[in-house]
Amino acid sequence: MSARLLRRVLQEREAAPQEPNVAVGEQPEEEEDEASPPRAAARNLFDLLDGGGDDDEEEDKEDEVERSQPDSYTEQKHSVKKKGMNVVPETNKKSKKKKKKGKVEPSLRKLNDEQSLDSILEDLSIEKKPVQQRVHQSDRAAGKEIETNETTHGPSSVLAIDPKHLKGENEMRRIFGSKVVGSFENQRNVPSSSRQVRGVRRVAYNPRRTLLVSPPSYWPPWDKSMSMDLLETKSGLNYFRYLYDPSVSHVQELFEAAKAANDLNAIASVLGKYPYHPESLLTFAELFKYSGEHQSSADAVEKCLFALECAWHPLFSPLQGNYQLKYSHDTNKPFFTALFSHMKNLDRRGCHRSALEICKFLLSLDTDDPKGALFCIDYFALRSQQYKWLEQFAEEYQCDSSLWLFPNFSFSLPIARFYLERDAASEEGSDHADKSTSVDLMKQALMLHPSVLQKIVDKAPLKDSSWTQILKNVFFGMAKPGSPSLEHMINIYVERHYIMWRFPELQILLKEAALLVIESLKQDNREAQDWACVRKEVFSSDKNEYSHLLVSDFSDITPSLPPEELRPFMVGPGMVHEMPPPEQEAGPERLRAPREVAGRNPAMVFLESLLPWVDYGDNHHDANDENNGD
Repeated sequence: MSARLLRRVLQEREAAPQEPNVAVGEQPEEEEDEASPPRAAARNLFDLLDGGGDDDEEEDKEDEVERSQPDSYTEQKHSVKKKGMNVVPETNKKSKKKKKKGKVEPSLRKLNDEQSLDSILEDLSIEKKPVQQRVHQSDRAAGKEIETNETTHGPSSVLAIDPKHLKGENEMRRIFGSKVVGSFENQRNVPSSSRQVRGVRRVAYNPRRTLLVSPPSYWPPWDKSMSMDLLETKSGLNYFRYLYDPSVSHVQELFEAAKAANDLNAIASVLGKYPYHPESLLTFAELFKYSGEHQSSADAVEKCLFALECAWHPLFSPLQGNYQLKYSHDTNKPFFTALFSHMKNLDRRGCHRSALEICKFLLSLDTDDPKGALFCIDYFALRSQQYKWLEQFAEEYQCDSSLWLFPNFSFSLPIARFYLERDAASEEGSDHADKSTSVDLMKQALMLHPSVLQKIVDKAPLKDSSWTQILKNVFFGMAKPGSPSLEHMINIYVERHYIMWRFPELQILLKEAALLVIESLKQDNREAQDWACVRKEVFSSDKNEYSHLLVSDFSDITPSLPPEELRPFMVGPGMVHEMPPPEQEAGPERLRAPREVAGRNPAMVFLESLLPWVDYGDNHHDANDENNGD
């Protein structure tokens, strides 16, 4: 039984001794008080369990109204009615006096009940404190140190997820206000196909509440086509896997056949019958993204997350952290893909804190990090101004090697320290006196990864003339990663973080550190050799260990051409934006050499650039002049 229902039971017990008005000379109040408890006990308390579903908000409102009303609210209501009829019995005055005298006992009884309620809740562990926090509190009281499975074998505490920041709508309300977001949600709750239809009655469903997304009211109810199975429990971690319901196992076969035949209409028919098929939704999300319809793509991803969250096992919760969902199982892969796409959509909307929480959740699902969440978690931490958390994460997160050796953390930690130093300078006293300064950390990052500087200057871009002189130095101009894995990681870092270097204060920090590196190398060149040995030892593999991570997946820019596996769907008959086959796009002459632009009509050249498969003719000015002369 929840805390709210227990509180209602206690309130009803307090209100039970109230008796109706009696005439003078009838049975006294003491006898009626003795007879009243059986009347309250005759109520079946298990009826309260029926209302614990979707109408929680209505019950909360009723509880608040009941708390705000005095104990004698029913009596006052009856007395007002009788006063309107010009009937005021004398017994009301006596009962009011007696209740004023006995007003102290119900208050004391209420305090005792509240104290007992708190003790019951503590015993039942209904509070929302994590298990690890409650264990530490009890240990401090007893003066003992007890290690639980979560602290020894579970994921790091820095990956604890804050449910307040999981949804992007909450962050949008903090940025733009509740009125703006509320008006947007009201428009979103109405499907686009029925917004212009007037006088039509629409049936609005009430989807269940979820942690990751806020489903609109017009979404159909969940079809229960998937579930989650608990595989095993090992080292304090529960291993889960998604499963399709046996009654809909053929749906995946239909999708695979439609994908092999490049038939988009067949995939659409699958969604028509099974609107929450994850892979079909993700396919349409990718098609919408490359077609420029980003909102439709985000809606398809959120719909996929809603269906997958509804299938969660009762023991699976992002707030506990004792779970593992391995990417090696094929049925688990859509959840990783949907979370990664949802994280990028939140970043595109400016909800960086929500994207950080989703990234932590994605990183905690599988310790192998199949989607590369480790290469963008520092970016979201910097954009959401979680500088202290980033330093704590770099210190506590368990990895094969130190995180500060990775290119993204090598350059992100100095940025975090820079902003922490700036905040500490405005306050009295600094907690970073015993730590390295941001300039020293940036100098170490440039010594460890000197090839990053050239890529940052080109990608940002940094147009100051001083960068040309810095890059002329042999240490920066001729620097090479030396390892395929490191080179791939540097490319991912520059593609994901280049926008951070557009801030002027960070450009000053980078320039100061680069000049210090050049000055130190003039005095002693052995330091560069030491850092080269460290780089070679850490990234010693001759193969690209991160080849499964595409650099384009970490970019904010949507490429003009879709990937090869989606191109057949883009040119298929089911797409709105139909494109002619390559043979019709350009004739043999156009494929051999580009057409001349000089002397042609500028409007025709512009139209030909938009629609290259249409032949507009030469349209030279000479021909036009001849026609005008005739």
